This record gives sequence, structure tokens and C-alpha cells, in this order.
Amino acid sequence: MIAIIDYGVGNLFSLSSSLKFLGLDCLVTSKKEEIEASEKIILPGVGAFGDAMAKLKETGLVETIREQAGLKPLLGICLGMQLLFEKSYEYGEHEGLRLIEGVIASLAADINPDLKVPHMGWNRLYVLRDDPIFRYFKSGEWVYYVHSYYAKNCEESTLALSEYDAPVTGLVRSGLTYGAQFHPEKSGEAGLKLLRGFAEL
Repeated sequence: MIAIIDYGVGNLFSLSSSLKFLGLDCLVTSKKEEIEASEKIILPGVGAFGDAMAKLKETGLVETIREQAGLKPLLGICLGMQLLFEKSYEYGEHEGLRLIEGVIASLAADINPDLKVPHMGWNRLYVLRDDPIFRYFKSGEWVYYVHSYYAKNCEESTLALSEYDAPVTGLVRSGLTYGAQFHPEKSGEAGLKLLRGFAEL
């Protein structure tokens, strides 16, 4: 069973619908015991880093996530991926879950000012190193992004990236912990391939 963590800032319906379409057993939950009993965990998220981290702390699940990340596969999606990092500089400076080395920084500061931010829409995802999560996915397939901040200083954990004037960290891994900056649940067949790959880890 895949536990989808509900802490008030995730696109839970689309994600659970995608997993069910693949025939996967999933549960949207904010209960510690259900997360601990799961085989895998997904941490979704949309919005601002600081607000999301505050809500996550309110649930009392921060330590549970940190503990479980060392025991089973965990996938952070969009803002959920960003929360996995050491800190974010979105509207100030905020500490993250510190499961992956690196920081979350402004995309606008690193790209041509003529390009639109947020980086929103379809972009190709290029695989840098092989990983079991890519079992069904081919490098260069299209995925769907919506974000204004991105992960950097994380070369050692970067599995795949997209280009948007600068290299945009698309997929990362540290141990059993994965993060996707794009939305697999909104990325059509390519996204479903990645979700299936994660489910079979």
C-alpha cells in the first residue's frame, strides 16, 4: 500500500486517481500509524515552502517522515520534493526535512529575464543516470511542470533534468528518497510510467 500524506497542501485527488488507474493500492492519510504500516510513501505539495513546512509540523509528522524515509521508498512531488531539501530561500529562509543535500532557490534569478516564471507547462525530462524508477521511462519524454523555485547544489542526487535556459533539477534520489519537481500525475503516459516504476521499487 502507498500512503499519500495529507497535510492540507496537496493535489490529492489527481494523484490517488493516477495510482488507482494503475491498479495500485493507495491511501490518503495524515495518521502516523498508517504511514508506518505502508510499503511506500508519497509527499505531495503545492504552494509556498514556508507555509507547507509549517502545516507539516502542525500534523506532527515531520519526525515520522524522517524515520520512514530510511526504511521504505518515499517520493516527494513538486513542493513535496522541495521540502525534502535542507532549506529554501522562498520568501525568506526556511529549514526543510534535510533528507537530500541542496537548497531551493529562485528560478528567475538564474534564467533569462525574458522567460516566464513560473516555469509552467510541458518540458522534456532527460535522464542523467540509470535508476529503477526509470524502468518504463525513456529519456526525453515530456512531463508537466508548475514552479517558480527549483533545487540546486544537488548534483550528486540528480537523476534527471530539464532545460529552461538553465538546467532545472527534475528528479532526484538520495537513498530510498526520491523527489520529482514536475507532476507525474499530470504528465500523461510518461508520468504514469514513473509512478509505476516507483511502485515497483
